[in-house]
Amino acid sequence: MNIHEYQAKELLRGYGVPVPKGKPAFTVEEAVAAAKELGGPVWVVKAQIHAGGRGKGGGVKVVKSIEAVAEEAKRMLGMTLVTHQTGPAGRVVRRLYIEDGSAIEKELYLSAVVDRASGRIAFIVSTEGGMDIEEVAHKTPDKIKTFRVDPAAGYSAYLGRDIAEAFNLTGDVAKQVGPLIQKLYGAFVIKDMSLLEINPLVVTKSGELVCLDAKVNFDDNALFRHPNSQAMRDESEEDPGETEATKLGLAYIKLDGTIGCMVNGAGLAMATMDIIKMYGEEPANFLDVGGAADKARVSAALKIILSDKNVKGILVNIFGGVVRCDTIANGIVDAAKEISLSVPLVARLEGTNVELGKEILLKSGLAIVPANDLADAAEKIVKAVRGH
Repeated sequence: MNIHEYQAKELLRGYGVPVPKGKPAFTVEEAVAAAKELGGPVWVVKAQIHAGGRGKGGGVKVVKSIEAVAEEAKRMLGMTLVTHQTGPAGRVVRRLYIEDGSAIEKELYLSAVVDRASGRIAFIVSTEGGMDIEEVAHKTPDKIKTFRVDPAAGYSAYLGRDIAEAFNLTGDVAKQVGPLIQKLYGAFVIKDMSLLEINPLVVTKSGELVCLDAKVNFDDNALFRHPNSQAMRDESEEDPGETEATKLGLAYIKLDGTIGCMVNGAGLAMATMDIIKMYGEEPANFLDVGGAADKARVSAALKIILSDKNVKGILVNIFGGVVRCDTIANGIVDAAKEISLSVPLVARLEGTNVELGKEILLKSGLAIVPANDLADAAEKIVKAVRGH
């Protein structure tokens, strides 16, 4: 789960992390009031959306008067902000963050992520702050350093010294790195984050380390432990299908392809997406209905898939272990009848009650194409969406 910059900074401020003073605003009047309260003489007006690259899209402006704050707030609120992370459709700006300006001497990059390969939290640092880290990794990978934290030992002072050295910092500024990393590590662990990105982390002209931007993602699987984190969710920034799937307990992620996928089991879902690509098309989603899928969940899953206007066909790939194939088949038939299925649907069923499931599909009278195996299913759905 993502949160906005102002929410991330408020959270980090609670752990003693240095961030500029700022206030959220939902109207032009609130933006002006926030600027007056902060005092100036320089303010930064920031559009709040769940995407990076806001500055390049006109979503971050430095201003030097209350009138300019009002002008930028009026311009940004309601605008569709397009960045390299939003896609061409962009995101509508519904809230702003009014922040004190900072006198910047140097920009650095700092993030913490869960390194699945090592099973540790990794700090990624670079002297190239303020830029897209992907671009830095592509053009100058030697400027990115990674430091992993042993979960048994936790934070140790040497980590701060090593990161300060990687930043090429010395003197009093270098001494601030250790306490900062310790606080960020503590927040990351306690709040069950999956990503914490500070870009840029700046050295001010007065020699202070300040987190000028902050991006926080939480581990969805741990949100039940953090009601305060859940309360920060902004559903207007999420895909409606993903929001609905979360409420129903379905694992759904929208993608950019044309073939919708409904599968039980994350590994099987990944294999299904891979084989669709192998046959020359792109999956429209990841959707795992889980091992306890019943007719209602299957029906809901199909409706979510079809809410995506890009879907031209659906591939259902179910292994009947805990959930029986006849249960899945009944769910498919019920949903197809209820929503007047208008795109090709290929179903590959295997496992418990597979023959009964296939019989239900064949006798439904619907244009549901059965498949013998995964390769056969992928070939049939690709041909169907291509009009063959």
